[in-house]
Amino acid sequence: MTNYFVPATLACYAASLGFYVRYLYAPKRAIGHAATFALAGGLILHYFALLVRSRAIHGIPYDDLTGSLSLFAWLLAATYLGLELVHRQKTVGAFVLPVVLALFACAHAFATPGTAAPPARGPLFAFHVTLNILAYAAFALSFVASLIYLIENRMLRDRRLGPVGWRFPPLEALERLSRSSVGVGLVSLGIGASLGFVWAHRLLGRWWNGDWKVFVTLLIFAAYATYLLLSRTGTWRGARASLVCVGNFVFVIFSYSIVNLYLSRFHRFF
Repeated sequence: MTNYFVPATLACYAASLGFYVRYLYAPKRAIGHAATFALAGGLILHYFALLVRSRAIHGIPYDDLTGSLSLFAWLLAATYLGLELVHRQKTVGAFVLPVVLALFACAHAFATPGTAAPPARGPLFAFHVTLNILAYAAFALSFVASLIYLIENRMLRDRRLGPVGWRFPPLEALERLSRSSVGVGLVSLGIGASLGFVWAHRLLGRWWNGDWKVFVTLLIFAAYATYLLLSRTGTWRGARASLVCVGNFVFVIFSYSIVNLYLSRFHRFF
């Protein structure tokens, strides 16, 4: 079954990236609006692409790596769009959209017809998985914002902003964006993990199953909670806190890849 929403989504995301990059060089309101509208259009088309895949495999489209990466991309784009509307920092889109495009392209370039059914179904399980991937998406956005902060901070220290660097968001705005993203991620991860405990109790008859995913999830939660505390102190805020945030994302990648693929008995790609 051909999913025509996939190339349409790819075109919208690519157009949005083009507008965001252009906005870096020519920060005109019309270009910024075009970038945001193209991103919103891509999100709508991406939703229908997920819906078509769900109907094709007769299940929720995160049972395999293809669906999980696609949902990751969709939630990352949605999280960024929401925070862009709050913080009004459109220039960050030029750095977020390449990640969205890469995730979406990888997901659909290696699309599979689906895998065996997950160990549980129903709305509780669906919310558990969706909130966990939403947390990963929010942490990815905080990683991008922190990376921009470190790059801009170094450029300012070296007094070499160049023709584009001076159009980057203020350092304080990047800090706020990173903290907001981490806040979204922690809330999502906390609720998602709680639902996971409930799901495990229903499935196995106990709250704690000793799975590697549980330990790593608690580690990620503690690491980002520590970042939020440190980022508000006079000693650690700024570049040091951004370094902590960038380092924390290593745990997210480890959880999403190594733990899911090789260490967890109950989790696949969520």
